[in-house]
Amino acid sequence: MALPSFSGALAQTPQLGQVQSGGIVEEVRIEGAERIEPETIRSYLTVQPGDQFDSEKLDKSLKVLFATGLFADVTMRREGNALIVKVVENPIINRVAYEGNDRFDDKALNDEVQLKPRTVYTRTRVQADVKRILDLYRRSGRFAATVEPKIIQLPQNRVDLVFEINEGKLTGINSINFIGNKAFSNDELQAQIQTKESRWYRFFSSDDNYDPDRVTYDRELLRKYYLSQGYADFRVVSAVAELTPARDGFILTFTVDEGERYHFGHIGMNVGLKDLKPADLMPVVLTKDGDWYNADLIEKSIDKLTAAVGDRGYAFIDVRPLITRNKDARTIDLTYDIAEGPRVYVERIDVNGNVRTLDSVIRREFQLAEGDAFNTSKVKKSEQNLKNLGFFKKVDVTNAQGSAPDKTVITVNVEEQSTGDLTIGTGFSTTEGLLGNFGIHERNLLGRGQDLRLSGTISQYNNLLDLSFTEPYFLGRPLAAGFDIFRINQNNQRLQNYDEYSLGTTVRLGFDLYENVHDTLRYTVRQDQITNIATSASVYVTNQGTTNESSIGQTLTYDQRDNRLEPTGGYYVQLDTTIAGLGGNVAYSKNIVSGGTYITWAPKWTLGIVAEYGDINGLGQGVRLADRFFVGGDNLRGFANAGIGPRDSTSDDSLGANQYYTVQATQQIPLGLPEELGISGRYFVDAGSAYGIDVTPIAGHPITDSHEIRVATGVGVSWKSPMGPIKVDLGVPVKKGPHDNTEVFRVSFGTKF
Repeated sequence: MALPSFSGALAQTPQLGQVQSGGIVEEVRIEGAERIEPETIRSYLTVQPGDQFDSEKLDKSLKVLFATGLFADVTMRREGNALIVKVVENPIINRVAYEGNDRFDDKALNDEVQLKPRTVYTRTRVQADVKRILDLYRRSGRFAATVEPKIIQLPQNRVDLVFEINEGKLTGINSINFIGNKAFSNDELQAQIQTKESRWYRFFSSDDNYDPDRVTYDRELLRKYYLSQGYADFRVVSAVAELTPARDGFILTFTVDEGERYHFGHIGMNVGLKDLKPADLMPVVLTKDGDWYNADLIEKSIDKLTAAVGDRGYAFIDVRPLITRNKDARTIDLTYDIAEGPRVYVERIDVNGNVRTLDSVIRREFQLAEGDAFNTSKVKKSEQNLKNLGFFKKVDVTNAQGSAPDKTVITVNVEEQSTGDLTIGTGFSTTEGLLGNFGIHERNLLGRGQDLRLSGTISQYNNLLDLSFTEPYFLGRPLAAGFDIFRINQNNQRLQNYDEYSLGTTVRLGFDLYENVHDTLRYTVRQDQITNIATSASVYVTNQGTTNESSIGQTLTYDQRDNRLEPTGGYYVQLDTTIAGLGGNVAYSKNIVSGGTYITWAPKWTLGIVAEYGDINGLGQGVRLADRFFVGGDNLRGFANAGIGPRDSTSDDSLGANQYYTVQATQQIPLGLPEELGISGRYFVDAGSAYGIDVTPIAGHPITDSHEIRVATGVGVSWKSPMGPIKVDLGVPVKKGPHDNTEVFRVSFGTKF
């Protein structure tokens, strides 16, 4: 059926017919009413029987009726002393339909529009919904989209409303220009904003589509960047997006006024709190005399001062930066004014949006409870704790005045996300060869915050099956209790002429000793077997058999890194200790000390130095082969797995070492490629040694054991590909032993789908 044009449908102007003033209204007669009761229509009128005919009141009545949105047309006329009100009712919408929509399904569009079936049709409402649909498409980068509403008239004054949609092509960003920038180039400023120029490799991102909200955010990003670089007077004069004549893209132009660059002048502090002196707090302040002005450091200093004063027992504080600008000297004097703030207490904490996650799981992450003194830094820390859980897509913590001026209500709004993962992967690595992996992982089991994982890996050389469970709040306290059950098959034929089979379980308990200090205690029972020993294997291998181990251990970590996965600053220190011999037929003590530091000395140039030392000592017996240290590969690039350390000179099999150390220095190098590609480079220097073995030499099978340091250097590339992370390293040993096994090329990659 052809659809009639919307422009000529059902929209008329209400009219006041021939109604003369004077005389008394004896009757009000309603004509044309179908669904709406005549009495309902009369209730809107300002003229009732007994009133005089008054043109002003009649005109007002006409407008009131039309304003209800119930009528397409309203007219009034006088017949004798009777007032005739004739109405044409707006139709009722029978169905709302969409044609031509591929980008958004009908449900997404229905959620956006206001008109629904069984509601009254009006032209104004339709036009408003057209605008809503267009706004939805524009937010997704389709500014060429058009929407034309059509109606299909049905019996009983009903209509079907159809929105004909032409989605058009994605409206990208052809170019981004800056006017007025002298201190930084266009490329440098483009790197600071979220909007990007359209390129073929940005098919996984929408940042190259024009979005007015994103441009507004870009203005703020530019402002923050300039303020962090000393330009205290910076402002964005305008941000103009011009659609090309072909309507296939935008040209985005930012006009900026950089102003002068300032240094910090005098950094001072006023403390209006009893028994607290500026000298006690100045060490936490990040801003320094003579440095370039940096608004980010001011904000971070305020947070640190708030936390430091709060730790000293002052719950109600107010930290304000007082700035004095010296334009002639181009310096800014800064004084941190610390005073007692208003006394405010937490009246209650409301949690909204959690459908699956229990309230208790959310509340236990809060560092505040009802009745506590309100503390901004603790609220921010609590919000970060909730985000770190990974249970929620969005976390928003706000506060508002409670039932009294000295009370506040904290509101937590969360939007849950999927916490279960089913992964199946394939890949390749130099260590494992071809591999496949699978995993079932639920991070919020039954909404209780518990972690359950079953994972496995099958490769050319190793098979692993692991079941893990963790209760993060054991006995209602912040104790991470859990267990692991594992089964490992290792094919070591290519390196050591034997296979190894392990089966065991571990129970563990983790807890925070202090801020940034975490300790994990564990108890492990396992059985290890050396099997499938090749005839060419070392005699020191053939002496191995089945062993049963019962051990306790702990891992103590002090972590000050800004990011545990990709750190750009900070450091960590870790001590791992294991003692075996509480049952079983294996007894030893093992200690591993490791640490690392990370320094970003230029944008995207991060230097990381990681060192590790380990030793193992048998307790009344020799150390078995499976418990020794094997060095090479990932922990000493340029050398193969088990490439260095004691060896049987006859078979050339690696026997493992009782002591080792490694030092890895890695300099991350930006390659100048677009950030969206996720490709980064590095240069590395690795050094280390593995030595010492407590076995009795066998005649005719001398053992090669050297304490000499090994050194390798090389370059590498990482790619965060859609298939998973890919790493390639080229390492060249510059100092090695005569019996070492080297490895110049090392690659690993995997995928999950």
